[in-house]
Amino acid sequence: MLLKRIKHAILGRALNPLDHGMAHKMSLIAFFAWVGLGSDGLSSSCYGPEEAFLALRGHPHLSVFVALASAITVFVISASYSQIIELFPSGGGGYLVASKLISPRVGMIAGCALLIDYLLTITISVASGSDALFSFLPVYLHPFKLHFAVVMVSVLVILNLRGVKETVIPLVPVFLTFVLTHVFIIFYGLITQVANFPHMVESVQASIQTTRQEMGLWGMIFLILKAYSIGAGTYTGIEAISNGLPTLREPKVKTGKRTMTYMAISLAFTVVGLMLGYLFYNVQPEQGKTLNAVLFETISRDWGANGHIFVLTTLISEAMILFVAAQTGFIGGPRVLANMAVDRWFPTKFAALSDRLVTQKGILLMGIAALIMMIATHGSVKFLVVLYSINVFITFCLSQLGMVRYWLKMRKHIKSWLKRLVINGVGLLLTTVILFSVVILKFYEGGWITLVITGSLIALAMGIRRHYLNVLKELRRLSALVDSADLDIAAKSDQPQKEPVFDRKGKTAILMVNGYNGLGLHTLFNVIRLFGKEFKNFVFVQIGIIDAGNFKGSPEVEHLQVQAQKDIDRYVQFMRKQGYYAEGVTRVGIDVIGEIEKVGPELIQRFPGAVFFGGQLVFTQETIFTKWLHNYTVFAMQRKFYSQGIPFVVLPIKV
Repeated sequence: MLLKRIKHAILGRALNPLDHGMAHKMSLIAFFAWVGLGSDGLSSSCYGPEEAFLALRGHPHLSVFVALASAITVFVISASYSQIIELFPSGGGGYLVASKLISPRVGMIAGCALLIDYLLTITISVASGSDALFSFLPVYLHPFKLHFAVVMVSVLVILNLRGVKETVIPLVPVFLTFVLTHVFIIFYGLITQVANFPHMVESVQASIQTTRQEMGLWGMIFLILKAYSIGAGTYTGIEAISNGLPTLREPKVKTGKRTMTYMAISLAFTVVGLMLGYLFYNVQPEQGKTLNAVLFETISRDWGANGHIFVLTTLISEAMILFVAAQTGFIGGPRVLANMAVDRWFPTKFAALSDRLVTQKGILLMGIAALIMMIATHGSVKFLVVLYSINVFITFCLSQLGMVRYWLKMRKHIKSWLKRLVINGVGLLLTTVILFSVVILKFYEGGWITLVITGSLIALAMGIRRHYLNVLKELRRLSALVDSADLDIAAKSDQPQKEPVFDRKGKTAILMVNGYNGLGLHTLFNVIRLFGKEFKNFVFVQIGIIDAGNFKGSPEVEHLQVQAQKDIDRYVQFMRKQGYYAEGVTRVGIDVIGEIEKVGPELIQRFPGAVFFGGQLVFTQETIFTKWLHNYTVFAMQRKFYSQGIPFVVLPIKV
């Protein structure tokens, strides 16, 4: 009881998945989605523009071209993903898009790349935020920076276990402070330079001519492309909105596209404004300070004490927005993991929902992995930034490739196919160029580590999928039981038959089933084979599980209820044709054990002396791998019933 109270105090009370308004209550309007999902993209302005500007190596005037290219790229990728949102209204991250429009295996590669990207999003965001925050603190506190980062990841894990909306709302003040302070300082900085614009234009033109003479046209273009590619971290996070579509308020497509617009405009404005500010104010790197800090201090130099307070507030908001950005990884990562688990690329348990209706195991996995990464790298942003941004462009490329293929395939059916093809085609070109550039430039600096980690995850996913397919292949032999049962029902349907009645003196067998399939029928036939005519009454119980794959709104939950009832009715019909009394019980919930605990006492009260039965897969060679990939819920049920003195028999199904 005490543990339950502590859990409720930390994570909140259980939510009802059958409440038709629950999905609406948990969903995010465009503004909150901008905070929760768009913060990753906006926070990249804290380091993306700086990386690009510093890569120009003494040719700051070329930042005009890099800034323009960056803004165009943001709008192109955003427009591309807006089309993905339209085509995949229930959620279309890189995994789903590549899986459905190219192939499941290509989708798996995109999903694995995206999982590592989300993991690095959490790690680098918290590490960067800790760096920025500790830069305002005394030096003697700096050894505790890593400890602080670990605590922040843990806090974010707890907040996300409570629910997405509960996590986002407390972060709104931080997000708004960041947006308002940056919009103000950028506008102020550029407006005060209006009088110098003609001189700046002449200076930039002259510098460009000088650079062209020194490096040649192609040398200058290469330097621009290099800086543009090194600043690729600017575009990370754009994909998160389409992937997080299930968390948005209805109509999801409209909300998603509006959120995408908010993020694209705010990110493009911030990136261009900062890079022009670096140029106009001739910002130079200073030890222990970011270029943004130097820029803001330069602009507010004549403001006196108010200027110091404003700069401090702005820089603290930058530090805090990075913590907010980590939220994108906790929303997107578990969502991708759940989708891949539904398709058997990862253990199916990662699609399960907690009583707070979140993918608890996915959140915990992302949090633990981020903690390991944080400790292993000692929270070094310099090292983490090398690992970052490669994977997201793998997903970008595969998503855009899938969309290009789709528009070409549908060109005879969609009038506006050419316009849509051009948008995704340009997105494919830009993201491919950036991907190859980033891999080449960062490979020997540590980028190869990202590729090795991603490759290892891909190999693991393929091994898991192969195992599930092999098990499915083995179980197909049981599908003959379904055909046999259906034929028997059809053969006896025309024969006059007395409706069986409940035999109060006879024993009752209560069978736990999961769908009308060979596994359930195998268990049923084993009961009859082992106990003969001892059981006169049969009760079939099925718990429809609400998981990340079907918790998208009341229609999906209602469909699950209807399907569960259809499955049970087929068992009942079959046994009645055999002359036995039979009935079915269905429940829908997030946890089989929890629902069985509710329905079990009711059944025992109605059928005293009943015996429960459940089937369990048994592998010839039991390994840690098989235990990890398969649930053993039936044994948990058995323990629960045994503790209450209720007989529960587990019947093996050998694989």
